[in-house]
Amino acid sequence: MKSCKLSGAIMVLAASVLGLSLSVPVAQAAESAVRIPAPNNLSASAPSAGTETAVLAGGCFWGVQAIFQHTVGVTEALSGYAGGSKENASYPMVGSGTTGHAESVRVTFDPRKISYGKILQIYFSVAHDPTQLNRQGPDVGSQYRSAIFYQSEQQKRVAADYIAQLDAAKVYPSRIVTQLTPLPVNGFYAAETYHQDFATLHPQQGYIAHFDLPKLDNFKQLFPSEYRAKPVTVLAQ
Repeated sequence: MKSCKLSGAIMVLAASVLGLSLSVPVAQAAESAVRIPAPNNLSASAPSAGTETAVLAGGCFWGVQAIFQHTVGVTEALSGYAGGSKENASYPMVGSGTTGHAESVRVTFDPRKISYGKILQIYFSVAHDPTQLNRQGPDVGSQYRSAIFYQSEQQKRVAADYIAQLDAAKVYPSRIVTQLTPLPVNGFYAAETYHQDFATLHPQQGYIAHFDLPKLDNFKQLFPSEYRAKPVTVLAQ
């Protein structure tokens, strides 16, 4: 099962062998964004004071983290693992596809600036393709599945209602396969330091250039009010 890091390395090697430049238009290699309606219950409840978190899985966490690091109202987007145990929450083990973990991102946000519903709209529209089962693009395995790890019944309801809304509207060519999974207390485990801020630190890396930078371009075009040029990073820059 191929890791996103390995995928990028293979692409760089192939480009070198074939004499190709990685500066060719990258939109052809990335999944197309889908313009989708906002959740019907986007403003169903008053925003609470303080911050909230959403834990989302949608393929390689490098790109998902990058999207939410550029999102207005997000105070942190941390790459990590969810769905398995603490004992096997490491990149080499998760890459086996046998741990139950999915590469995930914990998005901490200010609900007075951006709602959970809007976070989900961005997630379904530009962060990944929710119709791909146990894969995203070149990355295959259950560790790349589409999943929302909800932390309250309200989060579960909002996500379930939104998935039903999008399926009913037929905005995708096939049905959404995103899993709704309860997140145990302390059930999210931060990924290794070298994975944090990966897209920001390595924008010319093959995988990032081909699959993730086009997502950021799509995000800027489809969500201009939610896009921020300067990312909020995990590591000190």
